[in-house]
Amino acid sequence: MAQERMLKFVGKGQSFPEKREPNLRAEDFREIANRYAPEKAAEQASRCSQCGVPYCSVHCPLGNHIPDWLRLTAEGRLREAYELSNLTSSMPEICGRICPQDRLCEGNCVIEFSGHGAVTIGSVEKYITDTAWTEGWVEPIEAGPARGQSVGIIGAGPGGLTAAEQLRIAGYEVHIYDRYDRAGGLLTYGIPGFKLEKDVVMRRVDRLQVAGVVFHLNFEVGRDASLDELRAKHDSILIATGVYKARDIKTPGSGLSGIHAALDYLTASNRKSFGDAVPAFDNGTLNAEGKNVVVIGGGDTAMDCVRTAIRQGAKSVKCVYRRDRENMPGSQREVANAEEEGVEFVWLAAPKAFDGTERVEKVHVSKMRLGAPDASGRRSPEQDPEGDFILDADMVIMALGFEPEDLPGLFGSPDLNVTRWGTIRADHVTGMTNLEGVFAVGDIVRGASLVVWAIKDGRDVVEHMHRWMAANVRTTKAAA
Repeated sequence: MAQERMLKFVGKGQSFPEKREPNLRAEDFREIANRYAPEKAAEQASRCSQCGVPYCSVHCPLGNHIPDWLRLTAEGRLREAYELSNLTSSMPEICGRICPQDRLCEGNCVIEFSGHGAVTIGSVEKYITDTAWTEGWVEPIEAGPARGQSVGIIGAGPGGLTAAEQLRIAGYEVHIYDRYDRAGGLLTYGIPGFKLEKDVVMRRVDRLQVAGVVFHLNFEVGRDASLDELRAKHDSILIATGVYKARDIKTPGSGLSGIHAALDYLTASNRKSFGDAVPAFDNGTLNAEGKNVVVIGGGDTAMDCVRTAIRQGAKSVKCVYRRDRENMPGSQREVANAEEEGVEFVWLAAPKAFDGTERVEKVHVSKMRLGAPDASGRRSPEQDPEGDFILDADMVIMALGFEPEDLPGLFGSPDLNVTRWGTIRADHVTGMTNLEGVFAVGDIVRGASLVVWAIKDGRDVVEHMHRWMAANVRTTKAAA
């Protein structure tokens, strides 16, 4: 029986099934989870102490009214709970799945402080919104009275999609331009389906299309139109591209076959799940099956890579990270999940060289130790003279984070100001760049960050875009 193969829930007081045996089929897991979800949601919601100072809400970037919708859930008033959740979050079911709650709301739960385990806020958030979709409570977007003005959004990730919804409600014509063949950005191609089912993303995209948002996919700004050409076409522009350029390290042997960027690997896997033809997966290049896989990095993307490799049937999966577990940037919950699934973590280690004839065969690893704290307060890793070691590897995945691309060059807009890190320089209140009527949000301003921050930025910028367009409608039209 599938039910008998369910693993016990992990974490003190945690009652939502987040782990499953590798041989438990996805449909089995979902059927079991759905069967017990109502009682588990109410059980977890009732654990909320309704404390005087809601630290969970304070540490939520969106300022979600968490204790209030937990109380409504505990009382069985799910529609009201959903409506309250939806007031502050444009994608609550997505945040419930992928937010690092252990670093945000759940990590600051008073129940957690008391040693009894946090309320599983993310699981309840996911449940009430999934229920809303099932029951038909998620209403179509109602576009406001037409204003006769249009907005061009560059990037169909969480920041761009969120802003598009709010702008459409305000009555603006909205066009989204994205380089990929599907909208969603990293939600679609960068996050594995076992964490974020792709139909969950696509139904949000479909809802925007029904509301009249126009998507221009396979569209590259700079190739198909310059930024100036889009500015002439629209009353305002929002840049929400995210950051996609993979960080790299100059290591001997890094040009060997079998060494891949994390996003290339994850995109191939996600495309395969859509049913796309993926030659690089089918010929084994981007498929971990039967291979000794070494993932370099310690963030959430690295965790996505190691857990995907496990699911593809890798022979072994090792994660090499230069700091220790306590200083790892990724979610500790994700680390625990990966360990349970068979991933081996190699702490205080960094690649020194890659070896092989034509393909990578071994990774030469240097032992590291933590030295003095850097400017951020984190202890800097330094090489440990005690010695090095070698790991067997048929596939190496570089998950060292992401950096901005050269947008002024790509967009054919050399006058667009960027910081020394390559992120767009935008006003920290209004989000406007140095170009009149051009705004920017999300990772392309912040640097690589969380989806929830992109959603917040997308919601916040709309008010400032609206004010600017209201004050500059005649000037903008004259310039066009």
